[in-house]
Amino acid sequence: MHRLTVALLAAVDSAVAAAVGVAAVFAPLTLIWVIGLAAPDWGALWPASATIWQFGHLVPVDVALTDDYLVAAGVDADASTFTLSLAPLAFVVFTALAGARSGIRASRAESWATGAITGLLVFTAAAAAVALTGANPVAAVDPVIAIAAPALVYAVPLTVAAVVTEWRESPEGLIADLRDRAEGDSAAWSEVPGEIARGVAVVITVLVGAGALIVAVAITLRIGEILALFQSAHVDALGAIVLTLGQLAYLPTLIVWGLAFVAGPGVALGAGAAAAPGGTTVGVLPGIPLLGAVPDSTSTWLLMLVLVPIAAGAFAGWVARSRLAASETEEWAPRIVTALGIAAGAAGVAAVLSWAASGSLGPGRLTEVGPDPGAVALAVGLETLVGVAILLLSPRGALAWMAGEEPRGERVAPPLD
Repeated sequence: MHRLTVALLAAVDSAVAAAVGVAAVFAPLTLIWVIGLAAPDWGALWPASATIWQFGHLVPVDVALTDDYLVAAGVDADASTFTLSLAPLAFVVFTALAGARSGIRASRAESWATGAITGLLVFTAAAAAVALTGANPVAAVDPVIAIAAPALVYAVPLTVAAVVTEWRESPEGLIADLRDRAEGDSAAWSEVPGEIARGVAVVITVLVGAGALIVAVAITLRIGEILALFQSAHVDALGAIVLTLGQLAYLPTLIVWGLAFVAGPGVALGAGAAAAPGGTTVGVLPGIPLLGAVPDSTSTWLLMLVLVPIAAGAFAGWVARSRLAASETEEWAPRIVTALGIAAGAAGVAAVLSWAASGSLGPGRLTEVGPDPGAVALAVGLETLVGVAILLLSPRGALAWMAGEEPRGERVAPPLD
């Protein structure tokens, strides 16, 4: 496909991704302005929509409440200014998937660099347009971060997806030449990069699935507390819809919290409060219905959840061991590097997810909410390494014995009579 065509398609992809994300905020807010407000201030509609879109793309928002609002709401003056940085990751997930899809298409069109550069430029321009036209006097953002953060959320998955697709599928080009050179230098090392990437994907997929399952179980077991918080909010039908949509936007954030819970470190719920398998200390939480899923206490049996990342690592090690064996790679060095690479990669991805799912939820003790990226990365890395090592670094004879198979190798003939 011609480069100009690829550039046009990438530009359309990025423009649509930005427009749909903004529209997902602007449309519901318009209904609220029309139905819910007796005297709507139409001049505040776009700044509010722009700020929410930026906040959903990891842009911290500095809130400064007016004196009239403080008096009407009975809020202490000490809480008049605070920072919100705990982002609803549904926006990040949508934008990242759109970027990855565009990167894959650009690679298969044999012009991944053109697609990546064009997509980055167009999405950055869209983020700049939102930042320059959506200034909000109540909720301010740093203009540089407001442009850079959404652009990176789109550009990083786009580039990664394009490079991975090039490595796997492209017959020619810079990435293909690097792949061919790596595969041609040594048969023992040719499968290592692919197995590391595949192993990291396996571990993170299992952990995200486990996190989602933990969240689903917590919501099911504590649905009574969640409904009670809904009722105590005393909102009308429109308010209930808005509250539900806002919580759905935070669902990916809660899934990452579930991942951190499964890994062991758990989640901070403000100063002096945390939820972890080893113990839960819950203080006064905001009246957000979904936070009713946080248990008042935990059982020591939940410490067994540490077996999940170990099992995920073992599965990744089994997949890597099978493919390395198929390529007749039985040297120790490639297997050791593969095991360390899978553990380090899984730890790095877990750290990024934990960083994105943590931040400030309000003033005072709510300035530190979410998982600690360093603690989660360390736990996931060590647990994954244990599982990978069991399957990837064990001697072939031991694995064959555990599977009830006869070890490969030369058989010694019985002595002749």
